[in-house]
Amino acid sequence: MKSYEVNFDGLVGPTHNYGGLSYGNVASQSNSQQSSNPKEAALQGLAKMKALMDMGFQQGVLAPQERPDVAALRRLGFAGSDAQVIQRAAKEAMPLLVASCSASSMWVANAATVSPSADTADGRVHFTAANLNCKYHRSIEHPTTSRVLGAMFADQQHFAHHAALPAVAQFGDEGAANHTRFCRAYGEAGVEFFVFGRSAFDSRYPSPQKYPARQTLEASRAVARLHGLSEEGVVYAQQNPAVIDQGVFHNDVIAVGNGEVLFYHEDAFLDTDKMLAELSDKIAKVGGKFQPVCVPRSAVTVDDAVRSYLFNSQLLSRADGSMLLIVPEECRGNERVWNYLQGLTGSGGVIREVKVFDLKQSMQNGGGPACLRLRVALNETELAAVNPGVIMTAPLYESLTQWVERHYRDRMTENDLADPQLLLECRSALDELTQILKLGAVYPFQIN
Repeated sequence: MKSYEVNFDGLVGPTHNYGGLSYGNVASQSNSQQSSNPKEAALQGLAKMKALMDMGFQQGVLAPQERPDVAALRRLGFAGSDAQVIQRAAKEAMPLLVASCSASSMWVANAATVSPSADTADGRVHFTAANLNCKYHRSIEHPTTSRVLGAMFADQQHFAHHAALPAVAQFGDEGAANHTRFCRAYGEAGVEFFVFGRSAFDSRYPSPQKYPARQTLEASRAVARLHGLSEEGVVYAQQNPAVIDQGVFHNDVIAVGNGEVLFYHEDAFLDTDKMLAELSDKIAKVGGKFQPVCVPRSAVTVDDAVRSYLFNSQLLSRADGSMLLIVPEECRGNERVWNYLQGLTGSGGVIREVKVFDLKQSMQNGGGPACLRLRVALNETELAAVNPGVIMTAPLYESLTQWVERHYRDRMTENDLADPQLLLECRSALDELTQILKLGAVYPFQIN
């Protein structure tokens, strides 16, 4: 039976803005308060989805969230009509309104952790929505994320869904941004690689001193248990605290894996040699041959990696066994990074080609190509059980492009977030989107 890795890309929401809400994310903070362009951001993301589909890759779409989140503001004491809640929040607590308007759900690499059926005890694909507990504006996402994923992967014979972990610091979970999977083929048993920033209960693990470590070891272990993963099919590794303090807020800012390949920076992990040996041993036991590709700090510094998002790239398997690296335009703008990539693809190694995409709108908000997609390995039967409305096709691309053109603004500032009309525009857009994607009622305004 054939198997595929399907990339479900997040559709950038109508309130895309540069709120600078993510402490530890250098790009997000450095562009805080600048004017954004939601329409351009959504169209750039759709163009990437369409391009990958045209290259023959399986591509899907993950819907954005309702913003501003008026219900969240009500829980914080703002009362009255929806318009009054927004106006009062803008007057009394603008930072809370900005947080409630964040379009950060576009980073669907943080939406959930996914384990394919070949790895799980019950032979189903398992999803655990990330609690994203480290940041308030992200912690309010998982209830809607769970409903959207449930509408996309509804067949209980093939798919299992778990609620987010307890919303406390000890179980901080950032989803697939700190998780990858190695395998010989997507339909075969693999090794799931969980990267954590700190341990909540074991003081033997060092922590960063400046920026928060968002993923805990305890959260990673809990997800592995929920998904029914075997000890032989899991490797845990600690992110280097020093690189977290340099702006590497998730592992996918410093490493990316696919198939049998791990593409990583020399300074990405602690105890790197031990981790590589464990991965190599466990991958060999499931019939694979581990291929680590280390980028030396002498060629690309951590600062280069953070500024260019070299590692926040998509590493895709092609039919001939080679791999394609999808990078943002910022990689071409960094001389050291671009020189390294030219040498990499010319070396005869497994990564043979680099394709560049303009994702400036999302990059300025702190995320690149890998942040925008959630990877789901599916066999033919499971793919057929996915809601067909969310699988990218040429007609769907045209429908979504027209939908964006109708509903999105081309300029967004902090002051625009205080406009009650923005909520009505967002709800109107999302109500139409759920019909296009055949999701049913998944948003609070549709349910309540």
